[in-house]
Amino acid sequence: MQISGINPTTGLHTTITFEKAIQTVSDSSPATTRDASTVYIAPGFIDVQVNGFAGVDYCQSGTAVEEIGRSIDVIHSSGTSLFFPTVITNSPDEMVGALRNLASAKESLPNGAAMEGFHVEGPFISPTDGPRGAHPQRWVTAPDLDLYQRMQEAARGQIKLFTLSPEWEGAPAFIEAVAADGVTVSIGHTSASAEQISDAVRAGATMSTHIGNGAHKVLPRHPNYLWQQLADDRLYAGVIADGIHLGEDFLRVALRAKGVERAVLVTDAAMPAGCQPGPYMLGEVEVELLPPGDRVVLRGGDRLAGSALFMHKGVEKLMTLGHLALAEAVRLATINPAHCCHVQGRQLGLVEGDRADFVLFVCHSETNEIQVLETWVNGKRVFQAN
Repeated sequence: MQISGINPTTGLHTTITFEKAIQTVSDSSPATTRDASTVYIAPGFIDVQVNGFAGVDYCQSGTAVEEIGRSIDVIHSSGTSLFFPTVITNSPDEMVGALRNLASAKESLPNGAAMEGFHVEGPFISPTDGPRGAHPQRWVTAPDLDLYQRMQEAARGQIKLFTLSPEWEGAPAFIEAVAADGVTVSIGHTSASAEQISDAVRAGATMSTHIGNGAHKVLPRHPNYLWQQLADDRLYAGVIADGIHLGEDFLRVALRAKGVERAVLVTDAAMPAGCQPGPYMLGEVEVELLPPGDRVVLRGGDRLAGSALFMHKGVEKLMTLGHLALAEAVRLATINPAHCCHVQGRQLGLVEGDRADFVLFVCHSETNEIQVLETWVNGKRVFQAN
């Protein structure tokens, strides 16, 4: 098969032949003009933090497999080829059950290959208000390797990303063991000290989960756990670029601190994403999707409980609020998550041998608005705009 468009990284007209993997890449002269009809081609987006989507909750053991498949179709409409369903803090049995359910869905659904791996966020996080975020406090607990192994067995080895707080005694040993299992360990929902964060990185932590969120409203000027993570060049940082979770100034500072090489766009989307505003349940947690449908909060308050962000809109925000070029914003949604979370066959970009995962889109130069035209996974078109 053959596909073509302008590669935003090179600015060249690019024609690709492929089956499940890219076979040849041919570049020609740069486009002389670019307007709203210019079609770009990039590797398909990768979102490593998705709690749910289109009314489907990935954190519940009883979620219908067919509904998971329906939600994947909606995710593909955002230009996302691959994503990590994310299971957050709950009872051990429910977390294990949710992972078992996701593993079954991955293996049985025709579009299950889009679930590249699973992300477990909790229950080994801070019990403190603020850093704990919307996670239910009663299930927060200290790192437990036996529980991790139960989860990984239920997930059939598909846990690829694990978020925890290193403030717990024994956290470095836990991190070392999980990292040795080939899992990316991320620091998040934490009130850890600078020393504890340094110990975590030495033990093998390589990422910060949604930096700037899951934190106290007021922090010491210095030191604090945000500066510590931003300053450590060994850590990738996930950013929720929806214009709600992070202020424009913090987003720009975080991108400067990490550089375009070590920042990762994530949505942290929750079940109401893509739905009508109104009340919803995230497991045992009551939430509300506020009008016009861009903000998920704990019901009756203003504390955020995930996002309603689509990945292509996040790429837009990286340009508009983060002041990144299109090529840089695309990198945060493609190459960087692939490197950070060890996604095989997706770490080089549009080159021979990498997987045939693509997104075709147009980008309006005046507004940075992106319209997704097609999404491909493993050489198969999974979304086409009407």
